[in-house]
Amino acid sequence: MTHIDPTPTASHFVDGAYLEDTAGHPIPVVYPATGKVIATVHGATPHVVETALASAQRAQADWAATDPTERGRVLRRAADLIRARNRDLSVLETLDTGKPLQETLVADATSGADALEYFGGLAVDTTGTSMQFGGDWAYTIRRPLGVCVGIGAWNYPTQIACWKGAPALATGNAMVFKPSETTPLCALKVAEILVEAGLPAGLFNVIQGQGDVGAALTTDPRVAKVSLTGSVSTGRKVYAAAAAEMKQVTMELGGKSPLIVFDDADLDSAVSGAINANFYSSGQVCSNGTRVFVQSGLRDAFLARLVERVQAATLGDPMDETTDFGPMTTEAQMEIVLAHLDRARAEGATVLTGGERLERDGYWIAPTVLTDLTDDMACVREEIFGPVMSVLTFEDEAEVIARANETVFGLSAGLFTADITRAHRVVAQLKAGTCWINQYNLTPPGMPFGGSKQSGIGRENARVAMDHFTEVQTVYVGMSPVEAAY
Repeated sequence: MTHIDPTPTASHFVDGAYLEDTAGHPIPVVYPATGKVIATVHGATPHVVETALASAQRAQADWAATDPTERGRVLRRAADLIRARNRDLSVLETLDTGKPLQETLVADATSGADALEYFGGLAVDTTGTSMQFGGDWAYTIRRPLGVCVGIGAWNYPTQIACWKGAPALATGNAMVFKPSETTPLCALKVAEILVEAGLPAGLFNVIQGQGDVGAALTTDPRVAKVSLTGSVSTGRKVYAAAAAEMKQVTMELGGKSPLIVFDDADLDSAVSGAINANFYSSGQVCSNGTRVFVQSGLRDAFLARLVERVQAATLGDPMDETTDFGPMTTEAQMEIVLAHLDRARAEGATVLTGGERLERDGYWIAPTVLTDLTDDMACVREEIFGPVMSVLTFEDEAEVIARANETVFGLSAGLFTADITRAHRVVAQLKAGTCWINQYNLTPPGMPFGGSKQSGIGRENARVAMDHFTEVQTVYVGMSPVEAAY
């Protein structure tokens, strides 16, 4: 077993150094596998918020004027440092979230490093356009927005800090990042590593806190943009507050995504896709395909293989690399999931496997498969955000497309089929921002990620994210004498 001290150097990282202010309310950090408090941080006081914003505003102008090649080098050096320290950062992620070390070693700090490397390489390529108007012409410049705020969710604390910070910094902005109060530890290390890699002080500040700190950041007149990953309810509040002051936003919110399995799909690949789309991170992934539609001809074989493989999952100490399924991250979320399971049973669902809290310390729910469902049941309509897969049956293509789209969400969708023509035909009709064919939940940094409808606004990752952290300045160039009527 790997041990590290989870106690942070201080609660905040501001202006290039750790900062403590114990006047802020204490926030206990709980290890989900045991339910024990392993550290405590303090919420940001008004003084900490002011220090973070003032230092970000001061540092941003010089950073915007820095050669973008040098900006990129800083991000790439940070990526190298993260990879070199992947094990320690992965252990910290496991302590923060409860996710198995087997998972965090390959999916968390490494994906953050991928984002820093990708945007570091693109920093020099923030380009404009030119256009001709007779003898005159015009050109555009993409300019950084200024001070940006990132607000993170608790399921991927390292990755989200990097996904938001990397494009913001690559394009010349500063960022004040507020992690979820549930998982406050990992973003501090990202900030520390960025400064070690050469990032000037003040450009990536991390401050802790709950909704009041997020509100203070969102409404401050020095802030030009807010990028949030979180629930739809939180997104509505932050979006409204930002809109009141005409701030730009990116909203990566929740989902109830469909995963469609046609009867010609490779059975083991489809089952693997469904497992990854429902039980990775104990189901705490916003893009999860939790409505699994299986064509009737494959239903029985799919369920049999699925149950066999789910029941083979190894539930145990998350620090043991043979463990492949961990606890819920919070007690509150565990209770929400258990309430959903009670309601599903009351509405007539069959629990094929799982469905209960495990008798052990911490916040454990067995991976659960529900069948005998109708589309109007709560477990099919509402985001559960836990290890609960709802399996439904369909007969034909037109039917499943209509049912898949019958949701207020539109984050993701996926399908498995051997017919590639059908795959493209169907995916073109799915109302979701991010789709997978014969795969699920892979999100390389070069691919845009985000949703439609109530699942969000804007995109994370890829070149489009750089557009979301810049604005266009247009310059018209007159080449002839100017005439006037008088």
